[in-house]
Amino acid sequence: MKKQTAGREQLGEFAPQFAALNDDVLFGEVWAKENELSAHDRSMITCSALLALGAPQLEAHLKIAKENGVTKEEITALITHLAFYAGWPKAWSAFSMAKEIFDS
Repeated sequence: MKKQTAGREQLGEFAPQFAALNDDVLFGEVWAKENELSAHDRSMITCSALLALGAPQLEAHLKIAKENGVTKEEITALITHLAFYAGWPKAWSAFSMAKEIFDS
């Protein structure tokens, strides 16, 4: 797994403690535990949570999911399933992002 630096790059000067927690703890420790959950499975879980929240970070994590081997078929099944639990409008928004990312 490549080292995550987005926290420091985007918030390092403004919020250094949060940036360190993001890069070192969330991605450096939690995401790095491949023996517990694969990067593929972590991506599926993370995209599910972000879709349910309607969080703007979903787009970035859809890209990461594709890099982690999540297929177009898997992501469309995930979004379709979550439409009934997280909301139809959130699913529509997620499909717009996923279509652009997974069709490229």
